Amino acid sequence: MERPQLIDSVCKYEWDMFSAVNNNGGKASCQNDEAFFKKMRVCQFAGWSDDMLASYLVDLVEAAAAERNLPMEKYAWMMESTHPAEFEQIRSSLPDLSAEQLQLIGQLVQVQVAMEEEVDKAYPYMRANGRPLRKEHDTPYVTSFETYLEGELKTYSLDTLHAYAHHVAELYEQGGNLALLVAEATAKAYGFESLDAFEAFAKNKAGA
Repeated sequence: MERPQLIDSVCKYEWDMFSAVNNNGGKASCQNDEAFFKKMRVCQFAGWSDDMLASYLVDLVEAAAAERNLPMEKYAWMMESTHPAEFEQIRSSLPDLSAEQLQLIGQLVQVQVAMEEEVDKAYPYMRANGRPLRKEHDTPYVTSFETYLEGELKTYSLDTLHAYAHHVAELYEQGGNLALLVAEATAKAYGFESLDAFEAFAKNKAGA
């Protein structure tokens, strides 16, 4: 399967699951905006390797067959930090994770938070309204990037986590930054020629 088809298939499975997530108080507005959801996920996958995408697609296909909803599980895992009491009530409904999975997740979170921090420092105006970076800033109403990432990684299979770790290691050896690739794709998705152009726009809008 070619890369555009891989991304399209992944987004389709994700949207079907995401739009079916049950929230307290009913559906969130973003669950009715398929175009925006896919645009943001395509930006996320811009930094992924083909191996990561192919492995994650297998995860989604197998989850759908088992009637698992991976986005719902991701939000449930995030509650461990944002709503700990409620999380204890649903923990038994989530899959058990192996020691190897947890080790890889811990390593990936550490590396990617550092990458995000580099981008935050280089493009402070463009990133000013984003999530707080670290889970120490989590509240019942605000979820950090660290907690969000950890929650998502906990829904990935061991094969996908290995593909992820391999890709991040290769990027690091080449002087690359996964967070920067995603940020560049996001700038273009919003109609800017470059990340620098997006930063200039955000700086001007802030009156700086």
